[in-house]
Amino acid sequence: MFDKILIANRGEIACRVIKTAKKMGLTTVAIYSDADANALHVEMADEAIHIGPPPANQSYIVIDKVMEAVKQSGAQAVHPGYGFLSENSKFAEALDAVGVAFVGPPVGAIEKMGDKITSKKIAQEAGVSTVPGYMGLIEDADEAVKISNEIGYPVMLKASAGGGGKGMRIAWNDEEAREGFQSSKNEAANSFGDDRIFIEKFVTQPRHIEIQVLCDAHRNGIYLGERECSIQRRNQKVVEEAPSPFLDEATRKAMGEQAVALAQAVGYTSAGTVEFIVDGDKNFYFLEMNTRLQVEHPVTELITGVDLVEQMIRVANGEKLSITQGDVTLTGWAIENRLYAEDPYRGFLPSIGRLTRYRPPQEVAAGPLLEQGTWQGDAPSGEMAVRNDTGVFEGGEISMYYDPMIAKLCTWAPTREEAIEKMRVALDSFEVEGIGHNLPFLSAVMDHPKFVSGEMTTAFIAEEYPEGFEGVTLPEGELRRIAAACAAMHRVGEIRRARVSGRMDNHERKVGSDWNVKLQGENFDVVTKADPEGATVAFSDGSEMRVSGDWTPGDQLAEMTVDGAPLVLKVGKISGGFRIRTRGADLKVHVRTPRQAELAALMPEKLPPDTSKMLLCPMPGLVVKLDVEVGDEVQEGQALCTIEAMKMENILRAEKKGVVSKVNAGAGDSLAVDDVIMEFE
Repeated sequence: MFDKILIANRGEIACRVIKTAKKMGLTTVAIYSDADANALHVEMADEAIHIGPPPANQSYIVIDKVMEAVKQSGAQAVHPGYGFLSENSKFAEALDAVGVAFVGPPVGAIEKMGDKITSKKIAQEAGVSTVPGYMGLIEDADEAVKISNEIGYPVMLKASAGGGGKGMRIAWNDEEAREGFQSSKNEAANSFGDDRIFIEKFVTQPRHIEIQVLCDAHRNGIYLGERECSIQRRNQKVVEEAPSPFLDEATRKAMGEQAVALAQAVGYTSAGTVEFIVDGDKNFYFLEMNTRLQVEHPVTELITGVDLVEQMIRVANGEKLSITQGDVTLTGWAIENRLYAEDPYRGFLPSIGRLTRYRPPQEVAAGPLLEQGTWQGDAPSGEMAVRNDTGVFEGGEISMYYDPMIAKLCTWAPTREEAIEKMRVALDSFEVEGIGHNLPFLSAVMDHPKFVSGEMTTAFIAEEYPEGFEGVTLPEGELRRIAAACAAMHRVGEIRRARVSGRMDNHERKVGSDWNVKLQGENFDVVTKADPEGATVAFSDGSEMRVSGDWTPGDQLAEMTVDGAPLVLKVGKISGGFRIRTRGADLKVHVRTPRQAELAALMPEKLPPDTSKMLLCPMPGLVVKLDVEVGDEVQEGQALCTIEAMKMENILRAEKKGVVSKVNAGAGDSLAVDDVIMEFE
């Protein structure tokens, strides 16, 4: 076994690999750009080598720079992570040329399966069912439109060398095909240095289900069950789970055996993923093979107990697989939620900034990983697992140069229902401030009836949130629980304020028991009766709720028990009450005396400013191009400008007909959120 390994990646990816490498007793080497000088993966590694400026195409994906770091460190093996150079055959060739082990598949397998066009052809030749599409090279947008018409809309435009949702667009008509081709081509060139695009039929009502395979160099290959990855936005996965609530044992076995056969047909070694589109009748179609470890691999590890990174390292060392297909058992249920630095209230657009607060829930080791001694890192044991793969820390900065994912929160439990409930509590307990993030959306998904029933498709977000995510409206039962908790918390705060020294004589402050709690447009009149163990909150309809917890004024997280069930609240202070965030809802909760509530009802509501005649920048980003000038008349839906952020191009369009009166930005300008790009008459 080699004793020093370099991780050719960054962020949570690098941190994840480092955990296993250290557990195996290997010395770890990190690489970093200027933007990552103080990153967590740099701190975790035994050694760290600087490789260039922040843009990935000037640092992390420059093979010569990474090879120089390998030489400088004396590393005997390189783990590419998942992304960047992980599916680049030239990188694997360069390592082979200097006798350094590549922790991944052989060059031939990367070339055959890493290129989506080639892999499709091989799959077709092998008799694997594939989605209709055009595998040849597409010269320009006109040809893309012609091919799209031949296949039949809707179509998917994809970068041949792509991954992670980059260089992908869905087109429903000629105009979208034309625009999508150019944007996909640009993104592919910027992210992968390869601008080849292919087109395939977009299957409606599909489920995205993938099979985890593991092969060694001795012709042994196994599959470790499947992952359900249907909840996606912008073709990037948001929620994954294992096993799939949709598959039966027969379909699982058929998909798994086909995936292994395909892998062995190209001499595949290491961990890899075969992705399928599955329709409502459980017909499955080969989509692509990712010749690398997947972002969502933790859910497979949690239900199988197999440390996939360890297996990859051992296979790269020439060892035989120690696991046979008969040894693979799927135990319990695992769910992964990806925490992205993106604003769900703004169409999931990227958000950057400093993490003024970053406090994940306590990790808990449980399930197969604990039982088999393969849990990565240290965590207390319990009945249900909580795992958080992350690459950031409180006070760190989320950069505009890299992928917006900052953590992967996973839970494991004996049943799907328990895993979901554990995830709900974990999301409510996750404190993130300073940036826009998708925690509220993730909480909303965990409570959504379609997800709870397991009946989601890849169209879930588009179908359930057609106008975008606007927050969560909580049912009355949940509002009552929050109202009871806030009444008890407010009373604690009032008692503290009553004890402040230096008060005027003869003006002793007394804390009452009658309160009015207003939240989400609902009013609750309550009476609180406190005792040393907590408080009993009585509602005007005669019902009562018991509230207990150790919250004290100033705490930003309240872990309460209300009516015998846990209630986790993120707590902020507003005038006359609290800002409460829980279960995806962001609530202003006012706790007032009956007289204060009476007077508050008479106060006018402040209206937001009128921005209807302005184009505001929806995210921090770079202006790639402007499509209009002052004096131009624009129509509804017309492209106005293109903003690039976190390697994704976003086309901003006119919401209605108008005339451009002023342009405040130009190509190459860096803009902040809500900067005025242009104004209209």
